[in-house]
Amino acid sequence: MFLEPLLIAELATLGLCTGFLAGLLGIGGGMIMVPFVSIILTNRGVAPELTIKMAIATSMATIVFTSISSVRAHHKRRAVRWDLVQKLVPGIVLGGMLASVGVFALLKGSLLAILFALFVGFSATQMFLDKKPPPSREVPGTVGLLGAGSVIGFFSGLVGAGGGFISVPFMTWVNVSIHNAVATSAALGFPIALANTAGYIVSGLKLAHLPAYSMGYIWLPGLLVIACCSVLTAPLGAKAAHKLPVKRLKRIFASILYLLAAYMLFKGLTATS
Repeated sequence: MFLEPLLIAELATLGLCTGFLAGLLGIGGGMIMVPFVSIILTNRGVAPELTIKMAIATSMATIVFTSISSVRAHHKRRAVRWDLVQKLVPGIVLGGMLASVGVFALLKGSLLAILFALFVGFSATQMFLDKKPPPSREVPGTVGLLGAGSVIGFFSGLVGAGGGFISVPFMTWVNVSIHNAVATSAALGFPIALANTAGYIVSGLKLAHLPAYSMGYIWLPGLLVIACCSVLTAPLGAKAAHKLPVKRLKRIFASILYLLAAYMLFKGLTATS
């Protein structure tokens, strides 16, 4: 199962696609990976109660690598708001650890899938409507950003996404330009992924009946192949992001998220876990 040619091909294709979309949309790739990794695990006989949780955890772990590649490309274009990153990260780490070490292990996989669908659908609607915030609305202060970071980290830990589904709408809501929001979201993906990955490993170490080559909830074959491929295409996506008009970028973001939300809602409603 670890080096099966068909499995490698599936994971490599997923990694190439999600890497590009991570760079393009600043979503870390997690919202793309979770549905497809869950399908791959299901097709290979992983127990239903573990499928969604392992897909979420493995997807988050790949973001550690994808985010580095993506943010380097955005940083070269001076698009990352490092002032926001610095103030959001402490809350992100706290929220992420709370979710991945505690709440994640307690919730059923079916409920996590439904939560994933609801939050992704909400984010898609916000982006698709392209609501313009009042010009007077400003980025909150340190305390406000600490709270926002905690929310981003917590919900990212529950659904295995890099935080872009909350951080991009949040930043555009406070009048950060879409290109800066996407780039800054890519930078936030690294601390989000690192904190949550550590939590998934700790909370899953004592689980029985894990598939071979697992570390807690992390499925190592998926992590290895997807991460190696996604870092190749993330810079290409970041380059494309700076060439697309704002409205089109938001519509692309929203359209992809609607499709994935629908699939994961179906998955959650029909799951037996």
